[in-house]
Amino acid sequence: MGAELLGPEQAQPDDVVLAWEGRDVIAVRLPQLSDSLDRILAALERRHGMPLADLDRKAKQSVVRTLEARGAFSVRHGVETVAGALGVSRFTVYNYLNREHSAKGE
Repeated sequence: MGAELLGPEQAQPDDVVLAWEGRDVIAVRLPQLSDSLDRILAALERRHGMPLADLDRKAKQSVVRTLEARGAFSVRHGVETVAGALGVSRFTVYNYLNREHSAKGE
């Protein structure tokens, strides 16, 4: 997930501080959502064993479904980032999303 562990005294307001038996023991700093999207894309490339842009259409559609389930398109510029990684246009990503929503009857 790309989180950073810190001493509880270094915690900032957005960090998660974990306590044990009433004492703060560690703080967890989560990455920005845009950083997480980059990590997810890199993990998907490792899983497929090739750049996402080299996948066939069916595999790219599967990647878009996976990314939607992980909230990738709630990130600012998420569609543009994904389109660039897949080597397709934003329009194509939206078509993949619309096709998925139509199949689900949404």
